[in-house]
Amino acid sequence: MEKLNIGIILGSTRQGRLSPQVGEWVKRIADERGDANYQIVDIADYRLPLLGEADATEQATAWNAKLAELDGFVFIVQEYNHSISASLKNALDYAREAWNNKAAGIVSYGSVGGARAAEHLRGILGELSVADVRVHPALSLFTDFENGATFKPADLHLINLNGMFDQVLAWSGALKTLRVPAAAQA
Repeated sequence: MEKLNIGIILGSTRQGRLSPQVGEWVKRIADERGDANYQIVDIADYRLPLLGEADATEQATAWNAKLAELDGFVFIVQEYNHSISASLKNALDYAREAWNNKAAGIVSYGSVGGARAAEHLRGILGELSVADVRVHPALSLFTDFENGATFKPADLHLINLNGMFDQVLAWSGALKTLRVPAAAQA
């Protein structure tokens, strides 16, 4: 059976962001599993302007093409004012069908583990027909980041991270059958 393609979406674009460190940790653990093709997808690379404020045909086409290649997602979500970042919401809004019938896990961080941002993201994902999984690694800015800047996760997060991967892969595989063109099913 062909391996699934899972994108690890970095959900922030601001200077000094911590999401690349968290994303690299998630990818390292994922790659050690060897059960899917994992890749980091940095929304900053797509330079999406605010939706509707400029012609972004080129950026939106590239963004949607990247999402269409993927069978599932792991979102690295940091909490900003009790919610997700504006850049992540904007990136989510730039696509529709490319999200549909796929699964997602959430790895969040913040003062309360990013739990409020993760819950807001779940509502948005539901509207985009993305099945979010239950297991959710929640990282604390106080205990998992040295001096608030260097990511040093506690080992206990590995249990949740691997449990989340198990669920994302199971759901991504099941939902892929919904996306197979009718001609391929005949």
